[in-house]
Amino acid sequence: MKIFLVFLLIALLAPPARAEKDHSSVDSAVPPETKSRFAMLDDVRILANGLLQLGHGLKDFVHKTKGQMNDIFQKLYIFDKSFYELSLQTSEIKEEEEHLRQTTARLQINNEEIKNLSQQMNSKIEDLIQNKNQLQEQVWGLEDKVTKLAIIQPSTQETNAISSIKAFVEQQDNDIKQLLKVVEAQHVQLDRQHNQIMELEDKLNHIELQELAEDSFMGEQTEPEAIPFPVHNATAVTYKSDGAAPDCTALYNSGMHASGVYSIKPNGSEAFDVYCEMKFGSSWTVIQKRVDGSLDFNQTWDAYTNGFGDLNEEFWLGLNKTYSITKQGDYILRIELQDWKDNKRHIQYAFSMGGPETDYTLQLSRISGSIPNALPEETELRFSTADHDVDTINYFNCPENYLGGWWHSECEETNLNGKYVAPRSRGRLDRTKGLYWKPKKGRYYLLKSTKIMIHPTDFKSFD
Repeated sequence: MKIFLVFLLIALLAPPARAEKDHSSVDSAVPPETKSRFAMLDDVRILANGLLQLGHGLKDFVHKTKGQMNDIFQKLYIFDKSFYELSLQTSEIKEEEEHLRQTTARLQINNEEIKNLSQQMNSKIEDLIQNKNQLQEQVWGLEDKVTKLAIIQPSTQETNAISSIKAFVEQQDNDIKQLLKVVEAQHVQLDRQHNQIMELEDKLNHIELQELAEDSFMGEQTEPEAIPFPVHNATAVTYKSDGAAPDCTALYNSGMHASGVYSIKPNGSEAFDVYCEMKFGSSWTVIQKRVDGSLDFNQTWDAYTNGFGDLNEEFWLGLNKTYSITKQGDYILRIELQDWKDNKRHIQYAFSMGGPETDYTLQLSRISGSIPNALPEETELRFSTADHDVDTINYFNCPENYLGGWWHSECEETNLNGKYVAPRSRGRLDRTKGLYWKPKKGRYYLLKSTKIMIHPTDFKSFD
C-alpha cells in the first residue's frame, strides 16, 4: 500500500517544468474541463502529501511502541527472576525451621528421658541413704561392742562378723559415692540440654518473627499474671506510706498489696511518687508506660532527667529517680511489649545504671524472655535526647531524627520512646519515627503498648 502511494505521488509531481511556466500564459486558452482536471490534481497532490506524512508518523509510532514493549518485557524478566530467588530463600528458611523443630523435639525427648533417669537415681540414692543410716546405727552399736571387747578378748566368730560388717559398710559408701558422681554428671548433661533447647527456641523465635507481618509478633500465648491476691481498681488513688520505703518491693513486704501510686524514699534521696504494679507475688517499680500515644515523648534532656506524664496513664519516671532506686543494690529490668494484634511478649535483663556524670549509662545482660533480644548486651549505652546528644558515630544525631530520648548505640536500634504511630492500611511507615522493637536480625515490629519495670534481684524465679 505504501509503495502504491509513493508511485502515485511521483506521477502527480512529474509534469514538465515548461508546462508550469506557460500555465499563466495559456490559462485563458485552456478549456474549463482542463481547469477542473488541474484542480483535481492539486487536491490529489495535497492528499498524497498528507498520506505520506501520516505513513511517516505511523512508522515512528511503531518504532516507539516496539521499544516500550521491549522495556516492559525486560522488567517482567527481572521481576520473575527476583520472585524466583525469593521463593528459593523462603524454601530454605522453611527447611531450616523444620530442621530446628525436629532437633528441638529430639532434645525435648532426651531431656524427658534424662529427667526420668534422674528421678530413678534420686530414688535409689534415697534408699541407699536410708540403708546407710541403718548401717550407721549398726556401726555405732558395734563400736560400743568393740569398746567392751577392748577389755574382754573377742572370739574369732565375733571378729569375723565385725570385719564383714565393716567391709559391707565401706562397699555401700563406695556405691553411694559413685551414684553421686553419676547424678552430678546427669545434672551437667541436663543443664547442657536445657541450654541447647533455649538456643534452639531463640532461633525458632527469630525465624518465626521473620515470617510475620511487619507490625505483628508471632501468635503469643498470654503470659500468666500470677497474682496470689485480689487487686482492686486503685489506679486513681495515691497511697502514702508512713515508713520510708526504698522501693515498691519494700512496700509490698510491708503489706501494701494493691497496684497504684505510692510514695517512696530511696536511700540518700528525697521522697517521690511512683507507680507500683503487683505481679508474680511481689511489687515492681514502673519506670515507663505507654498505652495510647496520649503523651508526647519527644521531650528535652531536663524532662527525661526529672520525669514527665501522669503516673496513672502514660509517663516516664525520670532518669534521676530511677538511678536513686537502682544505686541501692542489684536490680532486674523487665520490658513488656504488646503489638497491634494484642500479642504480648517480655524480656528481662540484669542491668547496671550510671549516674548523671555518665549520662545515665546503661549496661544489660539478658536473663530470659519470650522474644529475641534487640538491645546491645555488655555495652555501655549512654542516654541521649535531641538537645543532649552524646552519640558521635558518623556525627548523626539519633534522637533528633528518631523523635524521643533513649539509650542509643546505633541509630537503627530499638527505640521504645519514639513517636507513637498506629498501623495504616496503605502506605509505608517511617521506621525512624515509630514505637518499635527491632532484633539484630529481623524486621521492625510496631508496638501498641510498652512497660518498663525494675525489681531487686533477691527475687525468686517468676517466669
